[in-house]
Amino acid sequence: MRRDLISIDDSARLVDQVQRAIARKQPLRIHGGDSKAFLGRPVQAEALDTRSHRGIVSYDPSELVITARAGTPLAEVNAILDEAGQMLPCEPSTHGEAATIGGVVATGLAGPRRPWAGSVRDFVLGCRVVTGEGKHLRFGGQVMKNVAGYDVSRLMSGSFGCLGLLTEVSLKVLPKPRETRCLTLALEPGEAMRELSAWREAALPVSGACHVDGRLHVRLEGGTGSVRAAVERIGGEHLDACFWADLRERRLPFFDDARPLWRLSLPNDTPLIDLPGAVMLDWGGAQRWLRSDASADVIRGIASAAGGHATCFSPGAASEPFHPLAAPLMRVHRQLKQRLDPHGVFNPGRMYADY
Repeated sequence: MRRDLISIDDSARLVDQVQRAIARKQPLRIHGGDSKAFLGRPVQAEALDTRSHRGIVSYDPSELVITARAGTPLAEVNAILDEAGQMLPCEPSTHGEAATIGGVVATGLAGPRRPWAGSVRDFVLGCRVVTGEGKHLRFGGQVMKNVAGYDVSRLMSGSFGCLGLLTEVSLKVLPKPRETRCLTLALEPGEAMRELSAWREAALPVSGACHVDGRLHVRLEGGTGSVRAAVERIGGEHLDACFWADLRERRLPFFDDARPLWRLSLPNDTPLIDLPGAVMLDWGGAQRWLRSDASADVIRGIASAAGGHATCFSPGAASEPFHPLAAPLMRVHRQLKQRLDPHGVFNPGRMYADY
């Protein structure tokens, strides 16, 4: 392991700040690098900064597991994995150098490889959390669930810090693929969707599929033989591999638009639907980026009718950035919040106004 990386255990300060907040009934706004601050509702509360609690706790490439403190920059985690020829398969976004590994898990945002490799949650093996009672507990590993029956380590993924304070995470990693080829083809959206369906049936080693501006961009990863055979079948032209990083970090020209940005998450087999604005298909069509001035009700009505949901990625463009939950599901969320954060100190209102 590299010795030039900073490693600081500042968990005592974090626990103390949570305990003091509970005693004073003072809510906390948990953040690391604030690289995902644009997503969700603003939280007006005392800041709790995790970045002083950082460093790789353990990493043995032969075990395919890395454990890092929550404030560790994602760039450092990626760098140490890269040296060993390994990676975080879910391809989380960095949005600059500020992103932390705790923020990666808390937001649960995965990149272009997600439909084929899995979500952030799928690679969380364990974690340490400061609970809503001010206790510093470990979950995962040999202890898969806590006494209340919850798989807490997975609940933390995508919770946006509303259920507890992550201080440490253990993640499964994988070797980088032996061969990677990127192609681009001039296809209309309908043609692109049909081709992708055929490639799925043929089990081609696709690990990225995005359609924008009349072109389908494809990434192939795997063994040398399977990738080369897929290239021969698909054809097309060479695509610079940096396209996928630009997509993941939202640096493509598509995102240079003043209209609000929406992400529609839809079932894999959803056909093309009319959307009120500029559209980019990602995740083979399961994720659709939309630039639109249409109202939240209109966009969410279309997403719901297709069996999916819509999230607003532009701050202030929607009073509720996350898709409203059905009443039964909201009850479950409130029960989880009450059980894990009984004093309501962790990121109140970040996901929903009354949550």
